[in-house]
Amino acid sequence: MTDRDTLIEFPCDFPIKVMGVRHDDLGQQLLAIVQAHNPGFDASTVEMRPSSQGNYIGYTFTIRATSQQQLDDLYRALGQHELVKLVL
Repeated sequence: MTDRDTLIEFPCDFPIKVMGVRHDDLGQQLLAIVQAHNPGFDASTVEMRPSSQGNYIGYTFTIRATSQQQLDDLYRALGQHELVKLVL
């Protein structure tokens, strides 16, 4: 897939939502993955929301996306984390 095969115009700010099992280190681990794919990512912009029962936690990372390949690679890396249940 090339950038011409997508409706997204790059570069752009792009929110990625991740839901995972609540764990003390999950946020830091996900942040490390995001920063590996988006080195200028500002950690202070991460939004966090626990589930109503407290078993899961949701994160929103709004990255500066530069290509479809970058997004695909980041989605793949986040989705492969053992504690992640969903990446949107």
